[in-house]
Amino acid sequence: MLRLLGEVVVGEGGPRELGSPRQRCVLAALAVDAGRVVTVERLMQRVWGDDAPVRARETLYSYVSRLRRTCGVTIDRRSGGYTLTAQAVDLHVFRDLCAEARQHQDKAAELLTEALQLWRGEALTGLDGEWAGAERGRLAREHLTARLDLVEARLRWEEGGELLEEVAALAEEHPLDERVAGQLLRALAQSGRRADALEHYRLFRARLIDELGVEPGAALREEHQRLLADSPVTTRPAVVLKQLPAAPALFVGREDELSRLGDAEFSGTLVISAIAGAGGIGKTWLALHWAHRHAAQFPDGQLFVDLRGFAPEGRPMDPATAVRGFLDALGVEKMPSDPHAQAALFRSLVADRRMLLVLDNAAGSAQVAPLLPGGGSCTVVVTSRDRLPGLITGHNARHVPLDVLPGVEARALLTHRIGAERCGAEPEAVDRLTALCGGFPLALAIIAAHAHTRPNTRLADLADDLHDLGLSAFDDGDPATSLPAVLSWSVHALTPRQAEAFRLLALAPGEDIGLEAAVSLTGWARADTRLALRGLEQASLLSQYAHGRYRMHDLVRNHAASTSDRSPETDEALRRVVDFYLYSSVSADKVLNPPREPVVPAPVDVHIPKDTAEAMAWFDAEHGCVLAALHMAAETGWHRTAWNLVWALETYHRRRGLLRLRLEVWQIALAAVEHVPDHAVLTHRLLGRAYADLGWHEKADDHLRQAFDLAVRDDDRTNQIHIHRTRAAARAARGDMHAAYAHAAEALRLCEGLGKPVWQARALNAVGWYAAHLGHHAEAYERCAAALELFERNEDPEGVATTLDSLGFITYGRGDHDQAVAHYEAALARYDELGFVSDMADTYDRLGHAHLALGRPNRTRAAWQLAVELYTAQQRDEDAERVRWQLIELG
Repeated sequence: MLRLLGEVVVGEGGPRELGSPRQRCVLAALAVDAGRVVTVERLMQRVWGDDAPVRARETLYSYVSRLRRTCGVTIDRRSGGYTLTAQAVDLHVFRDLCAEARQHQDKAAELLTEALQLWRGEALTGLDGEWAGAERGRLAREHLTARLDLVEARLRWEEGGELLEEVAALAEEHPLDERVAGQLLRALAQSGRRADALEHYRLFRARLIDELGVEPGAALREEHQRLLADSPVTTRPAVVLKQLPAAPALFVGREDELSRLGDAEFSGTLVISAIAGAGGIGKTWLALHWAHRHAAQFPDGQLFVDLRGFAPEGRPMDPATAVRGFLDALGVEKMPSDPHAQAALFRSLVADRRMLLVLDNAAGSAQVAPLLPGGGSCTVVVTSRDRLPGLITGHNARHVPLDVLPGVEARALLTHRIGAERCGAEPEAVDRLTALCGGFPLALAIIAAHAHTRPNTRLADLADDLHDLGLSAFDDGDPATSLPAVLSWSVHALTPRQAEAFRLLALAPGEDIGLEAAVSLTGWARADTRLALRGLEQASLLSQYAHGRYRMHDLVRNHAASTSDRSPETDEALRRVVDFYLYSSVSADKVLNPPREPVVPAPVDVHIPKDTAEAMAWFDAEHGCVLAALHMAAETGWHRTAWNLVWALETYHRRRGLLRLRLEVWQIALAAVEHVPDHAVLTHRLLGRAYADLGWHEKADDHLRQAFDLAVRDDDRTNQIHIHRTRAAARAARGDMHAAYAHAAEALRLCEGLGKPVWQARALNAVGWYAAHLGHHAEAYERCAAALELFERNEDPEGVATTLDSLGFITYGRGDHDQAVAHYEAALARYDELGFVSDMADTYDRLGHAHLALGRPNRTRAAWQLAVELYTAQQRDEDAERVRWQLIELG
């Protein structure tokens, strides 16, 4: 069993080695959601919070691999994340026992005792970090609830005398907890100490008033009245109201959200849960599914009202109307005329009852507040497209944000609704339909309905229709179930400035946007832009999924784009945001590669990253948007901007090992160079290098030849140097080390007298590298040692790292394996600082050979495993396969 309720351990016969605290955190982060997919992004957030390192994904992959090997746990890779399967987890056993206890009151004490015996101390002991701390607090509350439920179960069997010491200790630990206070009153009464119970109530009430300024809640007051009357008092409605609409027939997924709602069941105080999300995201389905699942826990009834906050007629229900409806249902015949008196009467009637109120489709907090019960015995579930901040801050409501369904759950929903046999016959079509619906539950339901009404139509044809028709495919004529209509009601509620931001964001390049880019897009002041974004987020038309980054769902974006027309003002806004990505990319690239001459100077107001780590982090965050801006520039005819963006991405793509993507963008640059011919030499040279690095040698030779001919024609010595170095690498990739050496030597000769020490150092390192491959180790060492001195003198960290790697290769070739290991490890440390993932893979491979020569198989295996992981992440499949064979031969 995997144990989280104490120190994180695996197994019964002594704990297995689980590795570093962060590796243990990965295991715990998967285990709390065992059996469900945990996305890579969520795992990274749980392990590192907002301080994830540049190579977090690669490190996460390493942690998962080690856990699989050393701990005997089954961790499956699923679409978008990982799943811990086939493993019992004490936390889930604990929760199952608690849930069973709530369903079987006669066995509750036995089941809860078994559940609590699973705890071995504070949950997640040994794990640090924001997520672990928050989860530990949440689990502590679950532990306390189970302890109190056990006390409750034993009090029902009149065991107050045996419980008195334990409950008194709980009262000391939680001096303001009304549920604990009520249990102590009962335990004292059952022990024959009724006078002590009444005195404890007096002292508790006084402390509550003194420290919190409030009276005890209805449940505790009722317990006090029982003591005074010395007889049980019960209140039950003559008719138990069951107003819930039918539960969704086929409900899939939402386990995290159901768990959040489920945590709110038994607290002894008023519990309010606010489910917020976009129209059509499944808020009502979730609320009704949870409500029907837990209806038995509300024996005094369930009330439901549709507040029509976002409806076709555009007028939300007056809360006074909802109150009168509830009073009618509760059997009130003589109703006060004043709305405030009606609300007070409603609160009085439900104050001491165990009831559930589902307030659906609320317009905002002000509409909900008059409907909240006054006592602590009820549970309220509110759904809204608004995030209800007033309810969260003013009434301590629990925020339950609702996003799209993950791919696995979306596919399961379609399969359930269309039928497993039909979906099984066309799995690829189901995948297309799932992707086109983007996880939107209403969209999935509409498509499933189309499939039901067209039983003879192939699902592939439905997918083609959906692809061709776009958002109109989700308009079935019924406003209540038409996705465009549902979204339009949210848009109509926006202010003019929010509506303008909504329209521009839909047209902006990229799947998400940062605040600074949004400021460029709108052309407004930063504060005004932030305010508009917050309004869209409040309306659930935009989500802030990371600090300062916003994302709009594809279907919401398509709706906004379909209702927007391009105008000169729109084109100006798009040009502003594309320029933001260009100048910011140039600024970050200058930090990554200082000797590289920028093709366009960045404006003075563009943020300059303070170091390499910040520059790489900026590119990591904005890479998708920069690529989208590049494509927009190319399609719009902003050719020079497109070319400049490709140039600015070059260093980042090399360091991250994004070789195929690097080739694709240089192909875009080649099309742009027809309109900006002054960059022809650079384009052919770097396109040739991109082809060479992928092993496409003939194309590489063709473009490098064109680049060299143009450089000779223009007497361009600078580009001749770079082309010779690039041709050297291209020839080396084909195994022709003599030609590679010749090109590198010519580049070194052309550097003489230029006054470019970094260029000279690069040429020296290249000559040394190819000399080593030819077996000329003395010359190789001399050249690379000179290169290292120049790089260090000119503070070029990339040059230092690559030359240390060269020296490792040279000393390995000379038989000095200890020195080779030292050089390789020094190179890896610098690569790690630079985020130079592509070269790290090669260096780990070579480091493994050096360890093998020293008779260190474990270190060899570790180095090669890291090399395989990095090669796989970079899609360098041949290299990954080659090293896998090395591992097999190692045994």
